[in-house]
Amino acid sequence: MYNTVPCIKYDNGSMVPSSHEVVMEVPLAVFVNGRHALTAMVSPTMLEEFVTGFLYTEKIIRKLEDIDSLRIEEKKDKDKEKDSAPALSVSVLTKDPFSIMLSGKTVLSGCGGDTSYVDAERLPKIQSDLATDVSIIKSIMKETLVSDLHTRTGGIHIVGLFGQDGKICVIEDIGRHNALDKAIGYGLKHGVDFSSTVVTCSGRLSSEMVRKCLMANIPVIASRGATTTLAINMAEQAGLTIVGFVRSQKMNIYTGAERIRNQE
Repeated sequence: MYNTVPCIKYDNGSMVPSSHEVVMEVPLAVFVNGRHALTAMVSPTMLEEFVTGFLYTEKIIRKLEDIDSLRIEEKKDKDKEKDSAPALSVSVLTKDPFSIMLSGKTVLSGCGGDTSYVDAERLPKIQSDLATDVSIIKSIMKETLVSDLHTRTGGIHIVGLFGQDGKICVIEDIGRHNALDKAIGYGLKHGVDFSSTVVTCSGRLSSEMVRKCLMANIPVIASRGATTTLAINMAEQAGLTIVGFVRSQKMNIYTGAERIRNQE
């Protein structure tokens, strides 16, 4: 997940040779039924979960069983340094060979931008009777943000998926939408009922984060950071609860406040 690289550190007027841990970022090319679906810049872990979650939130698959095969390949460039990351590609075959042939694209905001194959005007509405407490939101946010990798590098986002019995998974990636896809993919592989889950995030809640929660029917998303107007508008229309700036004894509930009880 990281390499140690040389650098010059400036500290209180002095400059000295040193080193620092830096997160890895690699391109991942995804091919579905022989067609190029996307190339994503990701952290090179949990790639199967990432691809599964991406296909699910793009409605290329409706359930895990729609995937016939998923093969991950890596190719090392012999001309590059031995510590450099390999080129990665994933080939997926689905039971429906035409499932990637969708009309139109919608570009929504993410970490550096993201391309979606789903029409933003046709997003599903949340179907859930989940209610949770302020104390639970504070507790799971605190649990999410415990990260040795972030302490070492300061360069990753963290997404948590929590159910009524506690933590399901906590995922780290250079992109928060990548981490959310990995969490959703993990949930699919483990039979999670998303309608009774809460997603937590270390970074900004963008329209792309909201869209992915809507596609998976995740009713609550909470973050230590901010949100955007488009994310709020989408969430209001679809019945998603957005909670931002979850810090210490404070938080902002932007949408779906009926799901958050004020019980300590």
